[in-house]
Order: sequence, then C-alpha cells, then structure tokens
Amino acid sequence: MMALLEIKNVSKSYGSGSSKVDVLTDINLSVNEGEFVAIVGFSGSGKTTLINMISGLQFPDKGVVLLHGNPITGPGPDRGVIFQNYSLLPWLTVYKNIKLAVDEVFPKMTRKDKDKHIKKYIAMVNLSHAIEKMPSELSGGMRQRVSVARALAMDPEVLLMDEPLSALDALTRGTLQEEIVKIWSQDKKTAILITNDVDEGILMADRIIPLTPGPNATLGPEFKINFERPRILTEINRDPEYKRLRNEILDYLMEVGATRRQVSDQKYLLPNIQPTLPSKSLFGKRKKLVSNS
Repeated sequence: MMALLEIKNVSKSYGSGSSKVDVLTDINLSVNEGEFVAIVGFSGSGKTTLINMISGLQFPDKGVVLLHGNPITGPGPDRGVIFQNYSLLPWLTVYKNIKLAVDEVFPKMTRKDKDKHIKKYIAMVNLSHAIEKMPSELSGGMRQRVSVARALAMDPEVLLMDEPLSALDALTRGTLQEEIVKIWSQDKKTAILITNDVDEGILMADRIIPLTPGPNATLGPEFKINFERPRILTEINRDPEYKRLRNEILDYLMEVGATRRQVSDQKYLLPNIQPTLPSKSLFGKRKKLVSNS
C-alpha cells in the first residue's frame, strides 16, 4: 500500500559558512492513511522544523516531503496544524476564529451549512457554552480546544500537532489527550504528534519514533503501540507490557542523549591553559612600589 505521507532523505540546516547548523539529517518516514504517529524527542532537536516541512511552512535543503506521491510546495487545507501557542486571533470570538478557517477552505459552502459545520466542531470539543466568548475570556485548555476545533473544521487529510499540550497543566493535558484521541477515532484522520512526553505518545499513538538529539538529528527505531483503544493511563500503567515499552523507549532516548553529550564534550574541549607566574622582576618592582608608598 502506498503511504499517504512520505519523507525521503530530508536534511535541513540554518545559517551558512562557519555559522551553519545542520538541524536534521537523513530523515525518512512513511505514514499510512489513518495512522497516528508520535515523534518523541529532546527540546531543540528539530521537531518543530520537521512539522513545519510537512505543513509546507519550510522546505528541506535535501530530499523531499510527499503527500499522495506529490511534493509539498506550501501550506494547504489538506494539512491542519495545531500549534503549541493556540494561534487564535484575540479580537474574534470562538465562533469567528473557526469561521475564518472554514470560509477559506469552503468558500462555496452556504451560510446555513457553514453555521452547522462550525457548531458541530465547537460541540465536539465541548465549547458550545463559550461559542461567543473572546480568547481572553478562556483558560489555556479552552483556547487549545478552539485550536483543535479549528483544525478539524478544515477537514484536513493530515492532522499535525506540534506539542499542542505542553503548555497546559497536568490535569488539563490529560483530559485533552483523551478528547483528541476520542475525536480522532471518529474518522481516523492521519495524525502526526510532536511531543517530548513518552507517556503521551503511548497513550495516543499507533507507533512512536524517537528523534535523536541535534545537531544532525535523525529518526531512530520505531516502537509499535499495541494497546487496545480507548487507552486510560491509570489502567495501562498496571500492564507489565506498558512498563517494558516505556522503559525501552526511555532507555533509548537516554542512551542517544548520553552519547551525543560525550561527542559534544569531546568536540568542544577547552584548551589546557596553565597560568603564567609573574617574573621575579615584577615581584621586585611590586615590592619597591610598596616600600615607597
């Protein structure tokens, strides 16, 4: 079966000359239709750069990102993005923030159908009671629900999530994890989650793929998640397979992290500089100055 999304031999760097930094190197990934993939990695490893290349906001220096076998040449409604920072327009209500996206994607949809469509997704994220509220009147968790509803209302083929829950408190984060998976399971859109939380990946995804530390970050081996859905963390936490899988992923990340630190330490060793002692003449001069004072 042909993959819906493919990343082939992709590399990405920033800067030039002596200031050039190779962020991602030799990235290869295939994602099938309806699959939920989590990419887990360290902060600064290039996770956001990777998601930006899939969304069409950035382009690789080498290699290609394909959707349906065609190179991605820019952003499009076939890819909905949920960002970490909500990205809501503060002067628009919940309804109008979502309507703005719907107007862009479905310009020929009738006003009545648009209204029904928008309200459907607002209800899906349990925000019907806040439909006319402004972003400033919402909590962080509620704002992220609006972002989820806006992305889903565009009816994208691929849902891209760039650490969408990392800024939330643990309780809100856990609730939204379950809700996003519940919404995803209704039509099983292809989903890619960027996260630094292994538990989040196990709870939500079909497979987890680590991203090694940068620079020159690349994808590591995949870990398949075979727990039945819906998954409740407090329940699977008692499963020996969960503990084995979690420890295996964490051990891999710790190992590649330690290896990268050793390489970095060797690369940036400080020169062995010994202090130069003052000469006798200086001591004598200092003694003379002290005696004259």
